Amino acid sequence: MIIREAVTADIKQIQVVRNAVKENMLSDSSLVSDKDYEEFMTVRGKGWVSEIENQIVGFSIVDLTDNNIWALFLKPEFENIGIGREQHDIMINWYFSKTKASVSLGTAPNTRAKLFYQKAGWTVIGTHRKGEIKFEMTLDNWLSINNKKRNWVSQINTIKKIWKRND
Repeated sequence: MIIREAVTADIKQIQVVRNAVKENMLSDSSLVSDKDYEEFMTVRGKGWVSEIENQIVGFSIVDLTDNNIWALFLKPEFENIGIGREQHDIMINWYFSKTKASVSLGTAPNTRAKLFYQKAGWTVIGTHRKGEIKFEMTLDNWLSINNKKRNWVSQINTIKKIWKRND
């Protein structure tokens, strides 16, 4: 599996992924056009795709104009194996390399997406649009999360060194 920057030639496969989801489904797939994807990927922000054997299995898009996660979706058969979290982290790292402004997103309540964002360290800040939960990530929170990850990795590496010395 590779994660790479999305290009406009990916939009057809991105649409397939978006329309395959089981939660946070579009009520009408024509609500999000190819032009919308192109604008969000090339003008307003940036997108990434996850590919396995030349097939796009997931994508994410962040909007710098409105400081918003516009999309993060996977084909259902590729959920719960770490692809979404990897895409999330790449997207958020890129976002905060461009701005210090907090970033938000909305998702339906009582979904796996809600749990995903909570586990990733997002803060619930209210509701919006038809009862969706509104989450926020600040730069300080993201840096704190990443420092904890680095410390954890450092601790594991230290433990491995100790084990090698004791072997």
